[in-house]
This record gives sequence, structure tokens and C-alpha cells, in this order.
Amino acid sequence: MEKKKKEKTIITTGQRKNAIARAIIKEGTGKIKINSQPLELWTNEFARMRVKEVILLAGDIAGKANINVEVRSGGTTGQTDAVRMAIARALVNFSKDKKLKERYIQYDRNMLVYDPRRNEPHHAGGASRRGSRRHKQRSKR
Repeated sequence: MEKKKKEKTIITTGQRKNAIARAIIKEGTGKIKINSQPLELWTNEFARMRVKEVILLAGDIAGKANINVEVRSGGTTGQTDAVRMAIARALVNFSKDKKLKERYIQYDRNMLVYDPRRNEPHHAGGASRRGSRRHKQRSKR
């Protein structure tokens, strides 16, 4: 009786603002699905190009793995950045390649590192269209 080779599976997460993405990476042929849709059909062209940056930087490593990403919450740009981070982290963990990690950090640090920036809440007392901390200009004399 032959022992089956245990399949290598890695689960990673990516976050941006309110968007949360969970990527599951397995050995395969390079297929990428986001919310059960192929990458080529997911959202708009700009978002697809931002996700493809991660794959292009990985080179042939991305062609040896299938990646399924589930993303929810947040807006389209936040979801795109969350997916990028989840895929980049998954590829780095899958390949265990320090050069790939350095390449990602050199190109765009937010592919691997969480960005804590948030919108500032509205402060009362002024017209909301002027911004959260903006005040009416006052003359000194």
C-alpha cells in the first residue's frame, strides 16, 4: 500500500482598512480565484492589474501553486490591497524564498506589511465639505 503524499496547504490573511482577505494556497498549475471567480473576471481592470503585480514579481513560483482567495467587507480598493497582501504572503510562505520577500518589500512594502492608516472621523462645528479639521479662515486685524 502506497502512502499518499501530503499536499502542502498554507492559509494567509491580508487586511486593508475594513477589507479582509483569506488566501489558501496549494500546489497546482497557477490558477487564481477570488471569491470563486477567476482573476480575469474579478472587478475592474485596475484592480486586476494591481493583483497581477504580485504574480509577476513572483515569477515562476506563482505558476506552481493554485490560490483561492475569499475577500469580504470594505470597498473595491481596500479589497484589492487586501487580496494583494494575502497572495504575496501566501507565495512567500509557500516558497520560503528570502529573495522573493526582499523583492516584494523593495517594490511595495504594503504587499507584506499591514497599513494602519484610517480616515479621521468627522468633527462637528463646520461645514462637512471643508474636511474634518478645517476651520473658516479668520483675519487677525
